[in-house]
Amino acid sequence: MAALPKKPVGARCMSQSPVKPQRDTRLDVLRGLALITIFINHVPGQILEDLTTKNFGFSDAAEAFVLISGIAVGLAYGSGFKVGRRLEMAKKAVKRAFTLYLAHMITTFITLALFICGAWLFHRPGLLVEINILAVLMNLKEGIPALLLLGHQIGYNNILPMYGALMLMVPVILLLNSIHPLLALGVSGAVWLLAGIYQIAPHNMLIADYWFLNPLSWQFIFTIGIVAIMHVKRGGRLPQHPILFILASGYVALSFAWVVGHLWALGNSLAALGLPPVLTGFDKTFLSLPRLLHVLALAYLVINIPALSSALRRPSDHPLTIIGRHSLNIFVAGTILAMVGQVLLYVTNHDQIFGPVLVIVGIAVQFAYAYHLERKRIGGSAKTISMGGTAPIPVPVRVNEDQKFYRDSRNN
Repeated sequence: MAALPKKPVGARCMSQSPVKPQRDTRLDVLRGLALITIFINHVPGQILEDLTTKNFGFSDAAEAFVLISGIAVGLAYGSGFKVGRRLEMAKKAVKRAFTLYLAHMITTFITLALFICGAWLFHRPGLLVEINILAVLMNLKEGIPALLLLGHQIGYNNILPMYGALMLMVPVILLLNSIHPLLALGVSGAVWLLAGIYQIAPHNMLIADYWFLNPLSWQFIFTIGIVAIMHVKRGGRLPQHPILFILASGYVALSFAWVVGHLWALGNSLAALGLPPVLTGFDKTFLSLPRLLHVLALAYLVINIPALSSALRRPSDHPLTIIGRHSLNIFVAGTILAMVGQVLLYVTNHDQIFGPVLVIVGIAVQFAYAYHLERKRIGGSAKTISMGGTAPIPVPVRVNEDQKFYRDSRNN
């Protein structure tokens, strides 16, 4: 009998290796849209700002970004948070928080340099009183340590400190969720409510004020994202009911009419009920209930409207997919570009033609940077495979989209 041909070593590895599921790109696309929207909003005073989501509902891109981040963290850390590996995952979360701190320091000191240089080069000292810069310049001895200790935050540079604080909470959130998801939601909701009622938040060191985005409040939406995706990963389903769909649609429509119709005076009627402002107001620092419900209603509609959900599922090489995949790098680049835009708009007296052009160019630069990062990522992966020789090559397969929002997330 003729001897059977031997399989190549690589083929044996491929046949024995577990199949790696294909990445669901909807979360990347949503994150990419949130990053672009945040960038546009961080260059205020130009017409494109009027077209972003904050003008059509109670919440804005920041709430969406944090909810998406919670989902991504649940995917990246949740499965590994098991007995025997919890300390390892906690270290990963702390390391990520430190990375976010370093990124924040980069954007903060570049922002300072941009505004100081702009004031000097263009003879516009008014730049030095913008976005909380003057408090640092008036007292550098206390101002620089305050920046380093997150006791003072430059305007439009306040998302990363909050996100870093949330990452430090990840081990606790995952521990509570491992005991029972309702325990995690209950504790998180109680912290949110108490922080809002009693105005509990990290204080600034140079001015009498709180952090602009209070992590004790924003952890609730972050936790909701983690708990929801962990429930789906265990094979569960998110609530689906016609009444819930009607309520979510109605609330989004109400929010739209309220904001577009400038019905803010109605807020006084809510305040007259005597309830805490966190339940009836629209404060962003303490993530008031109307804002929280709005972003959750939007998320519910995205999940339950098939056409919308399908439209968000783009190819892996789609521009929005790529920009969302490299979220931290793009966020840092976008923040720096937004600060450049603020300086230039200031010295041009907010020219209504120059402003939109500046924003469009900034968005194009971010897409180009994302493609550069993607080429480096693909090149690095190809190099690793070629050097490994017999390394298994994962074969993508279609996943059950009704059960999974997103699989295999490494960028949170």
